[in-house]
Amino acid sequence: MQVRGDSSDVVARAECGLQWTSAFGDLNPGLFPMLWGLIPYGDAVFNHRQVSLLLAELDRLPAACGGDWVGQARKLCQVVEQGSHRYLWFVGD
Repeated sequence: MQVRGDSSDVVARAECGLQWTSAFGDLNPGLFPMLWGLIPYGDAVFNHRQVSLLLAELDRLPAACGGDWVGQARKLCQVVEQGSHRYLWFVGD
């Protein structure tokens, strides 16, 4: 996970990554539209407006999808919210 600016410069990065499990694929897209969009082999980018939705989803995330990445994702969301032209990137394999 990284926060990047408009010119793709890395502003902040997580210390750990998201460990993909099949539980992510089982998320209900109606309840978790932001997280449901994640795939293990592709990038996902969240803008300033989407980050607030992502934070709400992290609050109700099933334990099977949790881990250290959740706290780090929250911190990176704050970095996005505190600046302009910043985006949260989930970088796939």
